[in-house]
Amino acid sequence: MTKKGRPMIYHMLPAEEWQRLNPREPYAAATLETEGFIHCTQELDRLLWVANRFYRQLPGDFLLLEIDPTRLQAELRWEEADGYLFPHIYGPVNRDAICQVLPFPRNNDGEFTAPAI
Repeated sequence: MTKKGRPMIYHMLPAEEWQRLNPREPYAAATLETEGFIHCTQELDRLLWVANRFYRQLPGDFLLLEIDPTRLQAELRWEEADGYLFPHIYGPVNRDAICQVLPFPRNNDGEFTAPAI
């Protein structure tokens, strides 16, 4: 997905987790410590596939961080998983790289639906 001609990448997380964070500190997902990177995606169909495959059964609201990869201070690598290339961020996300924090809607069955991007 693009914004003003620039491709954006997206990271989903529970809304409750985002609300607990210090807004002056870079964002570091738990996977940065456990896997060494922060999972992201770029294409809407891949985003929905990942969300519904891995997070559909989890309760609560989720958010999407819209990230401008050209502003990232941490290393960004495109790596293969399940036959697709996914953007992985190898370090905390500096706050000025986060363009928007968006709600990630679900239907009544808990299925994630296309966000308003």
